[in-house]
Amino acid sequence: MRPRTRTIAALFWLFMASAASAQTLLVGVAAPLSGPSAILGKQIEAGTGLAAEANGIALKTVDDACTADGGAAAAREFVAAKVNIVVGFLCTEAIEAAMPILKDANIPVITVGVRTESLTDRRAKTGWPVYRLGPRGDDERNTVASALTHLWQNELFAIIDDGTIYGREIAETLRAAAEQAALKPVFTDTFRPQLDNQIGMIGRLKKAGATHVFAGGDGDDIAIMGRDAAQLQAGIVFAGGENLRTPPGDVPYAVGTLMIAPPEWADVADPKVLAAFATQKIVPDGYTLPAFAAVEIAKAAAGLSESSGKPLAEALTEQDFTTAIGPIRFDAKGDLSQSPYRVFRFDGTRFAPLESN
Repeated sequence: MRPRTRTIAALFWLFMASAASAQTLLVGVAAPLSGPSAILGKQIEAGTGLAAEANGIALKTVDDACTADGGAAAAREFVAAKVNIVVGFLCTEAIEAAMPILKDANIPVITVGVRTESLTDRRAKTGWPVYRLGPRGDDERNTVASALTHLWQNELFAIIDDGTIYGREIAETLRAAAEQAALKPVFTDTFRPQLDNQIGMIGRLKKAGATHVFAGGDGDDIAIMGRDAAQLQAGIVFAGGENLRTPPGDVPYAVGTLMIAPPEWADVADPKVLAAFATQKIVPDGYTLPAFAAVEIAKAAAGLSESSGKPLAEALTEQDFTTAIGPIRFDAKGDLSQSPYRVFRFDGTRFAPLESN
């Protein structure tokens, strides 16, 4: 064989080997496909399936059942199948049981739904290669605190909560942030939830001179407060957390009500991806779009790993990824570099992003 012919042949086989390598990316999908969380698991299954089809990726989907036993069993299946990376996981019990097994096999994980802070906070101790494509458990209250202390720095504001752990934690975080910013609420209190009216609480807020009120509680209670404040001509703007994103109740939210929450992913998603969902008759709600994005990130990170020679987990860290739900970047711990929470304002029909976001 002539030297030039041998060179061409070598290049051809190198190309073929590279192409074969690119085609062998196998993504494990961990989702609760049985039990009470199965409806959410089906969203992950639908989103990853569509992404795999669009990106030429093979999937190994396993039911983790949202339990520790299910998570450990799923991890062993992924190791046996020699997957390159795992996406999914909605439950803390499942992922915490799976991670030691996956870590030993050098298989990184992108979780789309586990919010437990310690999952990534303990990385220095556990060494778990886990990345969180979603909010941390403390993102909501931290964003409430930072956003409202900025928006309300010149307002007469009050902070109330419904006495639940959720309500108290989020209200206390806001109180602490206000104190650090040298701001003092004109009124703080705990309200009784699930009442037909909140006239008494509105009267106390009005007497204190509050014009803006954060209420740590359910959306129905905040809607009733908005209604009662309007009836008493109290002139109060109410704000709440992610609990306001609920199906419309008997009492609509007052125009101007603020909500601190992540966006509805379908509102910010790539139109081409939404069109692909529509073609397949898949509703792009819940975890479908984050699951789609997780597969996109897995593919991009695998390409970076191959081109740089770095382990796949390193390729996931502090890199910018373009996804169907916008740019994504993980920090050194594996959390999103920016919280997905934003401030929205109810315009009478829907919660629209506040222009100051």
